[in-house]
Order: sequence, then structure tokens, then C-alpha cells
Amino acid sequence: MSGFVLMGFSANPEVEILYTSLFLVFYLLSLTGNILIITTTFMDDNFNSPMYFFLKHLSFLDLCYISVTVPRSIYNTFMQSGNISLWECIVQCFAFIFCGAVELAMLTLMSYDRYVAICLPLHYDIIMNVRTCVHGVVSAWASGVIPGVMHTAATFSINFCQPRIIQQFFCDIPQILKLSCSNDDLAEVCVTVFMAFLSFLCFIFIVFSYVHIFASVLKMPSVEGRAKAFSTCLPHLAVVILFMSTSFFEYFKPHSYSPTAFDMFLSMIYTVVPPTFNPIIYSLRNKAIKSAVKKVFQRRKEVFTSLCSLLGDKFNI
Repeated sequence: MSGFVLMGFSANPEVEILYTSLFLVFYLLSLTGNILIITTTFMDDNFNSPMYFFLKHLSFLDLCYISVTVPRSIYNTFMQSGNISLWECIVQCFAFIFCGAVELAMLTLMSYDRYVAICLPLHYDIIMNVRTCVHGVVSAWASGVIPGVMHTAATFSINFCQPRIIQQFFCDIPQILKLSCSNDDLAEVCVTVFMAFLSFLCFIFIVFSYVHIFASVLKMPSVEGRAKAFSTCLPHLAVVILFMSTSFFEYFKPHSYSPTAFDMFLSMIYTVVPPTFNPIIYSLRNKAIKSAVKKVFQRRKEVFTSLCSLLGDKFNI
């Protein structure tokens, strides 16, 4: 075989269709929410601050993250084929690790932005200038290349002694490593340990930032000031907790050779929940975004009404 076979969720077609339908719903929600945030923050001049600049990139990243795995899984289900070529699997592994690493870097960068805004407000415009923001985003996107290349190279340099059947709905590295010969995955283990260490450093930095943020917010004499500070920080903190908890739980839980339905469900949560719920979290907690989204829908409604009126006058309807 020159490729792999993705087993999907279940051998039962009805269960497979059920999971795929759920996948499709999550994917459409993610597309709608993230595109709406990107459009809203791009069109409204009130969203020119660094926080929304980073949020636009996070939303675009979430679109890439969920598009790496979900569309292929939906396609395989409806085509009733789990075959995936070697190069498609390599690209999928690289893109998945790349997006995950960039998301962690972006969340770390956003925590630094909130730290400067809350703890160093008088120096915020100087520290978080346009050049700093652009360099930060470029560095975040570039930071995903190294782990993506390292993980992918280490994974596909092994010798496969088992049948190339992946017990997952996408090319998941832990499941691919189970196809290797004994003691043939040492390079991947070393890469995983190294990247886990870097992820731990990002986690410590985020915790350090929010300890200082909460300490500064609680010292504010104004109740309105504390509420405003929490309204900008809590959505980001919720996104960080959601992403890290699902990621850590997925990669550090025991992986069985025959994944159960619960294992597959956890993998589904890990791949689709963060990019789907990130825009929901931000839109629910951020009054400015909610107000801007309402304006966008009102504009579209006005345009649609005007168009219908013009068509009615033209055709005498």
C-alpha cells in the first residue's frame, strides 16, 4: 500500500452518518462564526486596536485548523472510502501540528497584549505599536513551521510493520506511531517531549500574565473599570482553557489500539470544539462585537430590502 486507510468513527453506516452530520453542523457553525468576526472587525473602524488585530488572525487560524480534518472526514463518509494517499496524510499531519502550534503562540501573544493593556496602560500605545503587533503575528505564524516539520519528519521516517490502517478519522500522529516497528519511534518521542516543554513554557507565561492581570484588576477602585477589564480578559482566558484542556487531555490520555466510541468522541471534541466555540465565546462576552455584529446584520437586511424593492419596481411586482 502506498497510503493509509482511515477507519472513521464506526463500521456501522448509520452511526458514521450521525457523526458526520454532527461534524457538518460544527463545521458550518465554525465557518459562520469565524467569518463573521473577521468581517465585523475588518469593516468597523472601531476595531483597529491590537486586541482585535490578533482576534482576526485567531479567527482565520481557527478556520484553517478545523478545515484540516473535518472536510476530508465528511468527504470520506459520503464517498464511502477511507483511503488517503501517503502525501495527503503527510500534508494533513503537518497542517494539523502547524495550526495547533500557531494557535498556542497566538494565544500567548494575546495574553501578553492583555497584560500590557491592564498592568501597563500608560505604556500600552508605545509597547503595542503597529510594528510590534505585525512582528508578533508573523512570529506566531512562523513558529508553527518548526514543530510541523519536526513532527512530520519524525513520524514518517519510521518503518511501518503493521497494516496501514489508522484507527481515527484523520491522520493522527499517535495512531500512526502504533503502526511502527518496535522501538522505531524514538525520534518522535524526543520531538514530542521537546515540544511539550515549549508548550509548558507558553502555559507558564499565560498563567504569569493572568496572575498579574487579576491582581491589577482587583485593585481598581471603580466597579465599572473592573467590569470592563474582565469583559476583555475573560473571553481570551476561556479560549485558552478550552484549547489547552482539550489538547492536553487528548495527547496525554492513554491511547488504546482499538479506540472506543468515547475515544473517538474525545478526538472530535479536540479537533472541532475550540475553533467552533471560540467565536461564540468572544461574541457573547464582548459587547462591542455583539453591537457590531447586529449592525452588520442590519446593513444586510437594509441592502436586501432595497434590492427587493428595486426588483419589485422593475418587474411591477
